[in-house]
Amino acid sequence: MIFIDACFKKPTPYTPIWMMRQAGRYLPEYMKVRKEAGDFLSLCKDYKKASEVTLQPVDMLGVDAAIIFSDILVIPLEMGMDLNFISGEGPVFEKRIQTNEDLNKLDSQKAIKNLNYVYDAIKLTREKLPKDKALIGFCGAPWTIATYMIEGKGSKTYNICKKLLYTNPEFLHKILSQLTEVLKLYLEEQIKAGANAVQIFDSWANALEMDKYFEFGFKYINEIASYIKQKYPHIAVIVFPKGISGYLEKIDGNFDVFGVDWSTPLKNARDTLSSKFTLQGNMEPCRLYSKESISQGIDEILCIMKNRPHIFNLGHGILPDIPVENAKYFIKEVQKRSQK
Repeated sequence: MIFIDACFKKPTPYTPIWMMRQAGRYLPEYMKVRKEAGDFLSLCKDYKKASEVTLQPVDMLGVDAAIIFSDILVIPLEMGMDLNFISGEGPVFEKRIQTNEDLNKLDSQKAIKNLNYVYDAIKLTREKLPKDKALIGFCGAPWTIATYMIEGKGSKTYNICKKLLYTNPEFLHKILSQLTEVLKLYLEEQIKAGANAVQIFDSWANALEMDKYFEFGFKYINEIASYIKQKYPHIAVIVFPKGISGYLEKIDGNFDVFGVDWSTPLKNARDTLSSKFTLQGNMEPCRLYSKESISQGIDEILCIMKNRPHIFNLGHGILPDIPVENAKYFIKEVQKRSQK
C-alpha cells in the first residue's frame, strides 16, 4: 500500500493523498445515504451505510486511503452520556461532566462492547476496499473529547474546561486518564477489525498554552500512541494536533506521522520534524474553491517537501460546498505532479 509505505518513510512512486472529512457533505452520494439513514448518529450506527460512505471517496475520487466513517464523540456516547446533534449547534451533551459522581457513572468496558458498529463497518470496508488502498481508523484525543464532555458542546473560549484545569487539575487528569484507557482499547479493536493505520485527532489542541498542552493534551496522545506501537508495530500511527505551530520544537513521541494543519508553515514543520516523522498535509481547504489555487498550492507543497517523506492532505477537513469536480482535480493533480 503506497499510503502505508509513505507512513514508514519507504519510497513511493508518487505522493499518496487522502482528505480529512473525505466522506462528507460535499458529495451528493453521501447526502443521499445520510438522508436514508435519518440523521448523523443513525448513519454512524448503521455499519453497512457507514461502510458505503467510507468507500465513496475511494471509488469517486481515487484517494489512496479510506478513513472509516464515524465520529470522535461515539466514545462518551457509548460510555453513557446523552448526545444529540442539533442543527446550527453541532454536538450537545444533555448533562455534562461536573463531578466525580458524574464520571463514575460512565462505563468504559460497556463502551468498547457497544462500539461494535464501528468495528463491523471496518470489517466490511476492508473486505470491499481494494488491497492496495489503506483503511484508516481514528479517535479523538483525550483533551478534545474531554472538552466536549465538560463544556457540554463546542466552545470558543473553553472557559468551563480551562477553569477546571486551573482550579481542580487532579479531576481533569482523572477524566483524561479514563478516556486514555478507553481510547487505547478502542483503537486496538479497530486494528483487530482491519484498520491499517490509526489517526488521533486533537482538534482543540490550540486552546491551551504550551506547557499546559503538553501536560493535559500531548502527554495522553503519546500514551495512546506508545500503547499501539508496542503491540502493533506494523500499524501506522498518525497524530494531528491542530494549531500548535509554536510548539513544534517540543513534539516527540512513538508515532509515525505528524499531521500539519493549514495554519502551520509547512517549511517550519519540515525543518523541525521531518527527520523524525513523515509529515501529512497541509493544503488550505479553501484553495479547493479554485482549480488555479489548487495547482499553485500543490506545487508549493511538493516543492517544500521534495525528497522528504510526505502524505498529501488538506490542513483540515474538506468543506461542504466544495465542488466535487475540484476535489477530483485536487487528487489527480497531486498524484500526477508528484510522480517520481
